[in-house]
Amino acid sequence: MNNSMQLHFKSISENEAFARITVAAFVSQIDPTMDELTEIKTVVSEAVTNAIIHGYEEDPNQYVYIECSITDSTLSISIQDQGLGIENIDLAKEPLFTSKPELERSGGMGFTIMENFMDKVEIQSSPGEGTTIRMVKDFQRSKSFCN
Repeated sequence: MNNSMQLHFKSISENEAFARITVAAFVSQIDPTMDELTEIKTVVSEAVTNAIIHGYEEDPNQYVYIECSITDSTLSISIQDQGLGIENIDLAKEPLFTSKPELERSGGMGFTIMENFMDKVEIQSSPGEGTTIRMVKDFQRSKSFCN
């Protein structure tokens, strides 16, 4: 199977659920387990929330971009913003690190969750130019672990 989709939407928190559900619907064609589907929805939610809160500082006039592709049993997801960027990616990946400690919802576990639920996570970012998070999950590999 080969399939792909692109999506972009305004950077408002209400669109986080839209993104999560849209990617889950796209992924459903490769028949993931409920746990796998929950994990995919969670990583999309984390990445989109990071873009809105940290990348754009909740500026509703910006856009978040998502690209997904399925090749055989492998899902690739790219979530991109053109916002502030990340100055120190290694520091941002540290569990519990947050650039917004004043926000109750900002727990600093987003990248850790992404790395735990996906087979591969790559973060590209430059201050003032935005951030792209690329994630890969091989569903065939996941199923072989269960057997």
